[in-house]
Amino acid sequence: MMQFEKHYSERLKESYYSMTHPTGVRIFVYPKPEYKGTFAIYGARCGSVDDNFRLSDETEFTRVPSGIAHFLEHKLFENEDCDAFAKYAKTGANANAFTSFDRTCYLFSCTDNFRESFEILLDFVQNPYFTEETVKKEQGIIGQEIKMYDDDAEWCVTKNLFHALYSVHPIRLDIAGTVESISEITADLLYRCYNSFYHPSNMVISVAGNVTPEEVLEIADPLLKEAKPVTLECAVPDEPDEICESTVRQHLDVGIPLFSLGFKDKFGELTTAESVAMDIMLEAVSAKWTPLYRRLLDSELINNSFSAGYLNCRGTQTAIFSGESHQPEKVREVIFEEIERLRAEGIDPEVFECTKRAIYGQYVSALASNEGIANAIADCTFNGMEIYSILDEVARVTLDDVNEMLKVRLRADKSALSIIE
Repeated sequence: MMQFEKHYSERLKESYYSMTHPTGVRIFVYPKPEYKGTFAIYGARCGSVDDNFRLSDETEFTRVPSGIAHFLEHKLFENEDCDAFAKYAKTGANANAFTSFDRTCYLFSCTDNFRESFEILLDFVQNPYFTEETVKKEQGIIGQEIKMYDDDAEWCVTKNLFHALYSVHPIRLDIAGTVESISEITADLLYRCYNSFYHPSNMVISVAGNVTPEEVLEIADPLLKEAKPVTLECAVPDEPDEICESTVRQHLDVGIPLFSLGFKDKFGELTTAESVAMDIMLEAVSAKWTPLYRRLLDSELINNSFSAGYLNCRGTQTAIFSGESHQPEKVREVIFEEIERLRAEGIDPEVFECTKRAIYGQYVSALASNEGIANAIADCTFNGMEIYSILDEVARVTLDDVNEMLKVRLRADKSALSIIE
């Protein structure tokens, strides 16, 4: 008999439920009976970096054109009869999807008709329909989307940064691919990717809101399809430690120059404790209550768009400081100086405590909405983490942990600056 496992947080006084369905799909339900609506995600661990793979019964790897994961996301909404959006229009649900470097997620939110909307989600994600004719039509549509991204300064500054930092890892390629690469996509290749990555064991269902685990299972159980067990292996290239370029520039129509300063790391997959320490370290270096931020702002080198973040994706780890500045190279110089000072002197204990409380608050507020909960659960699951354990790790992390991480991360010789002028 299928049963959910209950996960309880003493800190939040809340619970969610999880199970691995006999098909292999992991199902998570976070009941919020006090909320009116519900948010659901059906996600696959399939992103733009997954361009070279094989199944357990294959000897050779298959390399597919860049952008195929994003292309597949677009095509799944269409079937032989109509598209999923037309069906959602009848239930009143708000549906969408996204493809990132390492995952593709299909989602909807609703206040009524959850059963009908959830059935639509389970139906179209599990029933691909591709023909050479529909693929050719989509190539034109996505080709126009790619050209629009070529003029998007915020995307270009990030894309150029990855080109400067990485020489062989597919993170340097556009998520949507290029007009040339998507022209190589065929219906057969789409089915090849779908059957490899959209296997139940590689997928997650995450539901949060005014719903119970029993309701979700009652709807999902008869609709989830079984599949032959397989093991999927993705080839991760051996990325050199060195960067490609220290500074890269591009001219676009922007009012103020944009910049992204990235630091390349190669430390393997992060544990939950390491991920938390990294978040706190970056905030303790650059948040609005830090000496670095005050110095940059007082010198009019940045405005309030300045921020920092960390990307952990299939063999790559990148810390990124970004914002707007008329003197981005001076910003880089000041950031380097502050990192070296903090390595020598250590992070101020008051700044650390303030940062720790802020990070804790950010994690808690992410669990204050159905969308935030469902996304957090899917994100944690794909990264091998558990949402409540993150809060425990924030409570446990020490100043010494963060200072030790700072000693080995954010190395100037492994950094690159991307500028949109």
